[in-house]
Amino acid sequence: MTYALFESGKRLAAGDKLAVALAAQAVVSERPSAPILIFDPEGRQVDFDLRGSPEDLAARLAPAEPEAPRGRGRPKLGVVAREVTLLPRHWDWLAGQPGGASVALRKLVEAARREAEAPDRQRRARDAAYRFASAAAGDAPGFESAMRALYAGDREGFEAGLAQWPADVAAHAQELAEF
Repeated sequence: MTYALFESGKRLAAGDKLAVALAAQAVVSERPSAPILIFDPEGRQVDFDLRGSPEDLAARLAPAEPEAPRGRGRPKLGVVAREVTLLPRHWDWLAGQPGGASVALRKLVEAARREAEAPDRQRRARDAAYRFASAAAGDAPGFESAMRALYAGDREGFEAGLAQWPADVAAHAQELAEF
């Protein structure tokens, strides 16, 4: 997952969370009032607690141990039991499927996920580019036209809107948009 560190429209670092946090810590220790912005892979602006040594920072950003699932279902497989409300005709159809209702529902969900994968990825990329651009270049010339083009799927219009932005901000917005 790529995080990015910007200062006044210039990308100073990109990489995993710890690498970018360490770069931000170095910038802040050198220039305490530096106007830095850190973005996560979904284009959201994030803040890290940059106090302490690099080791302290690494300890704070270490991933938490995942909790073991509890309760009903098959926890070792990650299966979680939840309630599903369907009409009687739906239950009748599911009951007649090979393997029963659970197998049929899992197959239907997997088929729907595969079918929606590309549109979902495209929507997430557009939203990430918008979130980033709003924070990093919301008052830049061409912002509104770039965002209209982004959501219209117009790559050339999007790039034309970015033309007056700082080069690093425009490049990061293009990376997130995944045209």
